[in-house]
Amino acid sequence: MATVSQSPPAGAAPVLPELPKDALVIVPVRGFVLFPEVVMPLSIGRAVSISAAQAAVRQGLPVGVLAQRDAAVDEPGPADMHGVGTIANVLRYVTAPDDKHHLIVQGEARFRIVEFLPGWPFLVARIARIAEPTDDGPEIEARLLNLRRQALETIALLPQAPQGLAEAIGNIASAAALADMVAAYLDITAEEKQELLETVALAARLDKVLLLLAQRLEVLRLSAEIGRDVQEHVGSRQREAMLREQMAAIQRQLGEDDGKGAEIAELAGRIAAAGMPAEVETAARKELRRLERTPDGAAEQGMIRSYIDWLVELPWALPEPKPIDIAAARASLDADHYGLDKIKRRIVEFLAVRKLAPQGKAPILCFVGPPGVGKTSLGQSIARAMGRAFVRVSLGGVHDEAEIRGHRRTYIGALPGNIIQAIRKAGSRDCVLMLDEIDKLGQGMHGDPASAMLEVLDPEQNGTFRDNYLGVPFDLSRVVFIATANMLDAIPGPLRDRMEIISLAGYTEEEKLAIARRYLVRRQQDANGVAAEQVTLDDAALGAIIRHYTREAGVRSLERAIGQVIRHAAVKIAEGSASHIALGEGDLEEVLGGPIFENEVAQRTSVPGVATGMAWTPVGGDILFIEATRMPGSGRLILTGQLGEVMKESAQAALSLVKSRAGSLGIDPQLFDKNDIHVHVPAGATPKDGPSAGVAMFMALMSLFTGRTVRSDTAMTGEISLRGLVLPVGGIREKVVAAAGAGITRVMLPARNRRDYEDIPASARDAISFVWLETVEDAIANGLDPQVPAAAAKKGESA
Repeated sequence: MATVSQSPPAGAAPVLPELPKDALVIVPVRGFVLFPEVVMPLSIGRAVSISAAQAAVRQGLPVGVLAQRDAAVDEPGPADMHGVGTIANVLRYVTAPDDKHHLIVQGEARFRIVEFLPGWPFLVARIARIAEPTDDGPEIEARLLNLRRQALETIALLPQAPQGLAEAIGNIASAAALADMVAAYLDITAEEKQELLETVALAARLDKVLLLLAQRLEVLRLSAEIGRDVQEHVGSRQREAMLREQMAAIQRQLGEDDGKGAEIAELAGRIAAAGMPAEVETAARKELRRLERTPDGAAEQGMIRSYIDWLVELPWALPEPKPIDIAAARASLDADHYGLDKIKRRIVEFLAVRKLAPQGKAPILCFVGPPGVGKTSLGQSIARAMGRAFVRVSLGGVHDEAEIRGHRRTYIGALPGNIIQAIRKAGSRDCVLMLDEIDKLGQGMHGDPASAMLEVLDPEQNGTFRDNYLGVPFDLSRVVFIATANMLDAIPGPLRDRMEIISLAGYTEEEKLAIARRYLVRRQQDANGVAAEQVTLDDAALGAIIRHYTREAGVRSLERAIGQVIRHAAVKIAEGSASHIALGEGDLEEVLGGPIFENEVAQRTSVPGVATGMAWTPVGGDILFIEATRMPGSGRLILTGQLGEVMKESAQAALSLVKSRAGSLGIDPQLFDKNDIHVHVPAGATPKDGPSAGVAMFMALMSLFTGRTVRSDTAMTGEISLRGLVLPVGGIREKVVAAAGAGITRVMLPARNRRDYEDIPASARDAISFVWLETVEDAIANGLDPQVPAAAAKKGESA
């Protein structure tokens, strides 16, 4: 039982020197700071502290409660103590059975150490009392009110606040006393409390206490808010669980608890009938058991059910292989597509290999060509020839890897990727899956979908394709993948390496006419509700639409123009003003307006300094004009027409080549120093780049400086070197077809492009004569007119 007394235990008290009037017995404390006017318990256990407290109590003297600088020092000396402490009266001295000594002390006033005195077995020091400031005024009163409000709010948020503390704080009228009271009970470190004790200025002390109290109050507010949220969540979960149990009990009483059991049994039967691999069936049955244990209405119930539905609806079993009729496939391709003989031959080879080796790993085809040439319809024809389901996945603009691999099931609204979704839609694991616009895959912050496609299109890996949503492998090795693209350069190298590239070039004028006659007119008649005998278009009208109203590699614009003409006739038939309308070339201007495209080659190349080049674009071939002129200046080269860096370098190389051959060509070298040369490529809003305009730029400059015009019936392409060599370029088929469509009858091509001659359609080869260039001298000899008309010569001199 503890002993409680006003004095220390009785015993022989040692004889001690008398304390000076301005001296105090110092009780050193660790981790404790006492403030004036505050009653606090104080536990002491070190001999120096016990002897000091007992001596003060025996003599009825106050003590000086002084904090140590370093709490780790067991026997503190004067150097180990702070300089400011609190004079305290010992209200009660308690000795516990375990020899622990406890004091109840009340702070009286601050003091400052003057000096420590020797001669006592404990610390004794001369002190100077620190008078409490009596500052008053609006600023102190405002701080007092703010401090009281914050202190009361803090006490309200404390889980175990001392009884009567709120009332005591409310009754304190002194700002200094309130600041010391709040500091004493504030949950801060002993160092921060000592700093407050040493702050004598009242305004500064109030500001420090307010700052510390505001920080603590914010923590308490957040803690209370978190506690309320947790309590609400737990309460709502408990309430939900209780209501579900009650609902289940009511259903059992009504005999309506068989619904879930029947659903589980149905799903179990579907899992057994799905033909899943063992690993997949194990995962499905595990999720089925989870679904059975999940209460009705739980959030995860719908997620589990959706996952199981995806598993059982996917075509896991391989269907019976269907025979491939090569002759029927060839007939189907011929019926659906005009021309494209080389492409059809490769597709027939592909089908023949699939027929002879159905278990083999067939190549993945990628049709590359301009829009409107039939890439997608070729895939549909392959599916019909193989007797398989056809499904299309559009990859244009896809910039999230999850669109290919799927989302993980942890996300709300997660779904498998487009590949698995397409196979589910097809309902067959050996479908023909077209990956449309694979060159337009994007890349964003959510990963690179092109990299995700590597596994899909790799025959060595796609047998165990793992969608993030399914989480189990799915065999894609029986899927026939066919990709389409407009530009080969936009497809990443590793992805391009996994596919066999089949190029589809643009159609010639004759091919477009045949396609329009066989397919487009009939399709537009059906689309606009007119019979074949009600509206007819003759070949002259179709040819005029092709030449004067459309200029494209495919036939989409041609079909739109045909539809516009047929709709114009359909209006008259619907009005009853005619029952049959035969449209000819003369009727087109009324419907389509004046011709959009004209043959202006002869007009534009009738002056020196203009040459006709040939270009390749993503939508087919085209012709372009290189215009050069000169004016007095300092020898600058000016390039306009939104040219790319490579094309600018070609122009510089062409000019250097002309300068190097000026003497042999009869050109005055001083012309280059006294004139600025301007090279322009019209259609300035269209970006242009590439090295294939080198020959055309060289010929334009030669024409400018010699005054001889470039032949108006001739177009040219080829890269040039500073040695005068003409180097090979790409896109020969598209360029020649475009030149023939523009009325060109003669083309100059690099001699090393003879290998591309067989790829040029026979109709274009028959309509155009070819000049093969080894050097630029061959271009000069075959491309410039032999003599200059007088008018042209005058224009050349004035330039």
